[in-house]
Amino acid sequence: MAADLYLPKGLKTEDKLPAIILCAGTGGTKGGSQARVAPLFAEKGYIVLAFDYRGWGQSESQLKAMEQQPAPDANNEMTIKVKALRWQMNYTDQTEDIRAAISYIAGEPNVDPNRIGLWGSSYGGGLVTWVAGNDPRVKCVAAQVPGMGGARAPAAIKYGYDLATKQARGEVEPVPIETGKMTGKMATYANMRVNPVKNIGFSALDAAMKINAPALFVLAENEELSSNANVEAVQKSLLERKVPSSIHVIKGITHYGVYKEGFDEATQVEMEWFNKHLQGAAPQTPAAAAEK
Repeated sequence: MAADLYLPKGLKTEDKLPAIILCAGTGGTKGGSQARVAPLFAEKGYIVLAFDYRGWGQSESQLKAMEQQPAPDANNEMTIKVKALRWQMNYTDQTEDIRAAISYIAGEPNVDPNRIGLWGSSYGGGLVTWVAGNDPRVKCVAAQVPGMGGARAPAAIKYGYDLATKQARGEVEPVPIETGKMTGKMATYANMRVNPVKNIGFSALDAAMKINAPALFVLAENEELSSNANVEAVQKSLLERKVPSSIHVIKGITHYGVYKEGFDEATQVEMEWFNKHLQGAAPQTPAAAAEK
């Protein structure tokens, strides 16, 4: 996985700062919205990691064997023809990618491993919601215009299992390259592929019921791609369990407005949330300028 690490200027050897990991939405890369957000957080004294999921952006591809494996040699090595797998939307892999990013940042010498937060947008907003509910190392989360996807409805689960059987038996592509193209409003992402099999058991809605870390959800008033009602249900459950949680609705914008006219407002409220719940009682804030 390729990543960029953003450090505050004036960082001292003995500093132990909170960290934020940025998780992209559909087709997003570390050079896009993450590159806009990361310096803003770094300026306020956070160590920030922006990364590309496996097979996205600058990260290396996953590989699919295109021929029978030969016997390995004495070093258990072999030469084989493979196909690069790129731009797959895969809850199984991408939640693992986020957890790998947490593991990496926790080892940074200037990071306080007890103050790690997640920021996720759109598809990434759903991913960070799931990870926050399943990884106790996450101490704060901010999800903007989150897609609370995954296979949760009985019909979707049945379809996923039926497709899994066909994939396992070689009746369809085991990894959807031709058959996994996105449709409807998401068809604009022509390079992306989805595999419903990998969504089984990965419900952000269910995972949210296990979140114990402070959680912020930034919504678009005129959201057209996901369900604000789902997010409101999640936040209600958090409040019922007395988990600090908040919803901030940006008026007048649609889903992609969070990257445009709503960018400053979204980033400001997210900054305030991290400052409140991640900085700690005595935040160490170096000079207010970041260097990459």
